[in-house]
Amino acid sequence: MTKPDPNRILRRLPIVVGGLGAVLLLINRLLTPELTQSQSRGDVVGVILSAVLILTGLIWQQVQPRSPDTVELIGEVGFVLAADLPEAVKTELAWASHLLLTNTVTRSLVVYYQGKVLLRRGILGTKAEVVPGVILKQVLEKQKPIYLVALKVYPGRLEFDYLPENTQGVICQPIGKQGALILGANAPRSYTKQDENWIAAIADKLAVTLGS
Repeated sequence: MTKPDPNRILRRLPIVVGGLGAVLLLINRLLTPELTQSQSRGDVVGVILSAVLILTGLIWQQVQPRSPDTVELIGEVGFVLAADLPEAVKTELAWASHLLLTNTVTRSLVVYYQGKVLLRRGILGTKAEVVPGVILKQVLEKQKPIYLVALKVYPGRLEFDYLPENTQGVICQPIGKQGALILGANAPRSYTKQDENWIAAIADKLAVTLGS
C-alpha cells in the first residue's frame, strides 16, 4: 500500500487561498453598485496578495519535491548466510548488510558471488536461487553498476524474481569481477548519489574480503 504525501496539503494551500481571495474580490466588485477610491485601492492590494499567494504555491510545487511513494514489500524478514563460509566472511557480510539496511533505503539485499548466493537479508523473496539475467550479466561483464530507478517500467524486472515481487527500485553493484550486490528498495527513485557512493564503497570492501 502506498503512503500519501504528507506535504501535499501544505504545498497546495497558498494556491487555494490565493484563488479563493481572487474569486471573492471579483464577486465583491461585481456586486458593488458604486466603486469608491478606497475600495479600488483595497482591490488592488487584494489582487496583488492573491497573485503572490498563487505564485508562492506554484514555486512550492517545484522547490518542495514530493517524497517517493513507498510500499510495504511482500515477503518475510530473514537473514540467510551460506553455511560453508568462513566465520570472518560471515561477520563481514553481516556487518555490510546491516549498514546498508539501516543507512540507505534498501529493504532487501542479495550477495551473489562466483555463481552462488552468499547472503540474503531483509525482506526475502520467495525464490532463493539467483539466475543471472541480461541486467546482472551486463553488470558482471562491464563491471559497472546499474540503477533501475523504477523497476516496474523495465522489461528486465522479471529476472529479479529472487527479490520481493513489489520491489520498487534496484541497484546492481559489482563486487570485484566475480559477483554483485543486489539491493531492492521500497520506493522508486529513492537512492541518492550519496547512497550510490556508499554502496560502491561497501561493495569494494566486500570484494577485498571475498577475494582473499
